[in-house]
Amino acid sequence: TRQGRVLLGCRRRTQGLSIEVWDTGIGIPDKDKAIIFDEYHQVDNAARERGLGLGLSIVQRLAGLLGHGLEVHSRLGRGSVFAIAVPFGPPEHVVALPAASPAARHRTGAILVIEDDPDVRDLLVRVLTDEGHIAIAAADGEAALALVARGAIRPEIILADFNLPNGMNGLRLGDLLRERLGVAVPVIILTADISTETLRDIAARNCLRLHKPVRAADLGGLLQRLLGEAQAQPPIMPPAGVTTIHVVEDDVQARDVLLRVLEREGQVVIGHASAEAFLEAYHAGGAACLLLDAKLPGMSGFELLTRLRQAGDTLPAIMITGSSDVGAAVQAIKAGASDFIEKPAGAATLRATIDRAMAQARDLGKLAAWHREAADHMASLTPRQREIMDRVLAGEPSKNIAADLGISQRTVETHRAAIMHRTGSKSLPELARLAMAAATGAQP
Repeated sequence: TRQGRVLLGCRRRTQGLSIEVWDTGIGIPDKDKAIIFDEYHQVDNAARERGLGLGLSIVQRLAGLLGHGLEVHSRLGRGSVFAIAVPFGPPEHVVALPAASPAARHRTGAILVIEDDPDVRDLLVRVLTDEGHIAIAAADGEAALALVARGAIRPEIILADFNLPNGMNGLRLGDLLRERLGVAVPVIILTADISTETLRDIAARNCLRLHKPVRAADLGGLLQRLLGEAQAQPPIMPPAGVTTIHVVEDDVQARDVLLRVLEREGQVVIGHASAEAFLEAYHAGGAACLLLDAKLPGMSGFELLTRLRQAGDTLPAIMITGSSDVGAAVQAIKAGASDFIEKPAGAATLRATIDRAMAQARDLGKLAAWHREAADHMASLTPRQREIMDRVLAGEPSKNIAADLGISQRTVETHRAAIMHRTGSKSLPELARLAMAAATGAQP
């Protein structure tokens, strides 16, 4: 109705609480009390102008899922009362904590702050510093990992915003920092997001949450509690079979897509906007794989690979190249890439390529088997097909090959089709990969 009142109240009963909603509406006829919780059912009401008749159905379903009883009482012309019965929980066993000594009332520690808003970041650092803490701040996950990698701070507590830029949120960053440090460092997530999914994710990662904007008193109290816990935290061991995948891609949208796809596969993923950012954050060791774009601003993907190999780093690397870019594929393999992927690549191709690169890195026997398989494919070609293949992979067009060999262009195209069929290659870059693998396997 356009007039009337609604009262929301709570009554304490013997076995629990009764949360009640009273209204002064038209009331519910007795004949409708059994069906008012049906979907799309509405009591006849000339004043009703909107609504779908789903509200009570949803309430009943939620109450049932939570195990709470739902009652309705109504009088025609007077109004209705809906009541949800919430039982008391079991009594908690309260343990009195010993009073802290004066010397132990205020503790200080090293705190790593990750917040992309510069004003909030500066304010947090100032508050923490005023309290005597050592506070070092970073604007995103990459910068935070770089600080830890070069030993600028070994944090006792990590204070991170939930929504961080560049494809790495506070929870993912907390996992990576714990893994890097080898200690279950307390992680406090700052967020105004109170959705069920977010709260569940925070709890599942064994992190703590403070509502944003955070009050200095709340933050200070939580820090004191965490710093005062004397129990040593056990080392964090990466889950068996989980690989840390470093994605180096300057295109923000492309990087975010790759991160989401790989995360769905259960992998730990770190995004980097440039080769320089990767080198600053990268820490050798553990199961890891590098997925990088060939064309990057500053140091290119090829230059990054060359630098890693010259330093003796055998990190499995997969180069992302343009479609049918034979030259880039060949250059990637020569620079030390384990494999390459052509844009655009589907999730299945991405996963299979990473699995193959990691398997070959762990088991030299599998790598040797791949080289032998590639050599067998090459051996299936005739001398004329090998000659044409070499010239095609060198970038020569079919008409030039035909003129040099004294055959028709159609004959060259026929040979090319036969080469692709015999080797099982779907593109020229795949053929180049096969040819180079065969050549590598033939080396003494």
